[in-house]
Amino acid sequence: MNINMQPTIEIMDTTLRDGEQTSGVSFAVNEKLSIARLLLEEVQVDRIEIASARVSKGEQEAVARIINWGKARGYLSRIEVLGFVDGTITVDWMKETKAAVLNLLCKGSLKHVTAQLHRTPEEHIADIKQVIHYAEQNNIQVNVYLEDWSNGIQHSPDYVYFMMDHLLQLPIMRFMLPDTLGILNPYQTGIYCKDMIDRYPSAHFDFHAHNDYDFAVANSFAAVMVGVHGIHATVNGLGERAGNTPLSSVMAVLTDHLHAKLRTKEDRIAHVSKIVESYSGIRIPANKPIIGENVFTQCAGIHADGDNKNNLYYNDLLPERFGRERSYALGKTSGKANIRKNLESLGIELDDASMKLLTQHIIELGDKKELVSMEDLPYIISDLLHSEEVDENIRVLNYSLSVAQGLKPVATIKIDIKGVVYQRTAVGDGQYDAFMKALWQIYDSLKKPHPILIDYEVTIPPGGSTDAFVQTVITWKFNDRTFKTRALDPDQTEAAIKATIKMLNLIETM
Repeated sequence: MNINMQPTIEIMDTTLRDGEQTSGVSFAVNEKLSIARLLLEEVQVDRIEIASARVSKGEQEAVARIINWGKARGYLSRIEVLGFVDGTITVDWMKETKAAVLNLLCKGSLKHVTAQLHRTPEEHIADIKQVIHYAEQNNIQVNVYLEDWSNGIQHSPDYVYFMMDHLLQLPIMRFMLPDTLGILNPYQTGIYCKDMIDRYPSAHFDFHAHNDYDFAVANSFAAVMVGVHGIHATVNGLGERAGNTPLSSVMAVLTDHLHAKLRTKEDRIAHVSKIVESYSGIRIPANKPIIGENVFTQCAGIHADGDNKNNLYYNDLLPERFGRERSYALGKTSGKANIRKNLESLGIELDDASMKLLTQHIIELGDKKELVSMEDLPYIISDLLHSEEVDENIRVLNYSLSVAQGLKPVATIKIDIKGVVYQRTAVGDGQYDAFMKALWQIYDSLKKPHPILIDYEVTIPPGGSTDAFVQTVITWKFNDRTFKTRALDPDQTEAAIKATIKMLNLIETM
């Protein structure tokens, strides 16, 4: 196979259509508009597929809002809607939203057309022609999905060729080849896509992968390698069953391994992935390539040592490319090199004896399965070496939290800030929220800046014991720096308050 020499590979993102078919995921109208803006303006994908026609009035409202926004910015031809072979119904639905591009779902296997539609191939082509001609009359451009194409090209190739021979005579911009059930492997994908390209060289082909065998990225690679013009993907790999091709991964693979030219901006993908994670409620696995929390974290001490010696453990996936930073984990596999990397970031220097003591202590904590973050280091050093390196400028002297049925929780707190005591009472939507509102009242009265809470994660050990320790990890943003504080306590709110006090003392030194 020859590497594809196309000048640019199109990326079509279908997070808002196929991605929303993830079990339990439903984006609100404002969230859909936000994701559309992020994809077209920040990541700069070529096209987005935003909805299925005829789903609901809410879906129609979302499409209309996105279309109205996109038209004002010149994006109308890049915003697409999935539609059906249903006479005039889909096109009329789209006319109400003023959408301009229809992705028409046609049958790509003989089994689907006969068993699901109960039509002959000739009848199906006639139905498709009716929809396309009606769309053309209403100034709507058409792309065609050959649904279940991967089964069709294997088990009924003559039907696929029959469809293509007739469809090529119609005003269709793109022919989209879905591996609808995720059954292909990369070898098959290359053979079947090349067959389509060789047989129909004038057609523009997209490939649409599903990840049932974890082949979605590899199959997309194989498709581009033999000449496919476009790839479909979703943010975070959202989609039915095992999901679709992850946008972040396929961007990196096509760029680094095929030297394909893409219009997308890879330095924005991590930001957009976190937004979609928040909207969808589907967590990004920590080890997910490119966007996972741990993928740019070196754990083994030998790796950190190698990075200090001419970046021996770097590869082309530099975190800065994707708006990320490299970090060095602190745990039982840590060596002095890992710890020194973290201390350098904090501007802390230790002598050899202190380093040896600190390294051993962190290894012992790792053996107990306790997590150590870079932000924990000043506290560990202070406790371990009995130094005054970290002053506890802010202390909680007392607090009272109350909750009653039918009433909002109330918090009264008393804190010491550099020797001066302050007290406030506030109402919140939860006990921790009430605590934070009372705290920020004090900070606002002193005109002291405070960080933004970005993420709040609670981990409870399995087993169901009601007195088990709860680990609370809170992510903050302050002065363009994102950092985490964590704490352990049998009470979830107490753990959150401990993590918050750590944060308050940290920002005093920033």
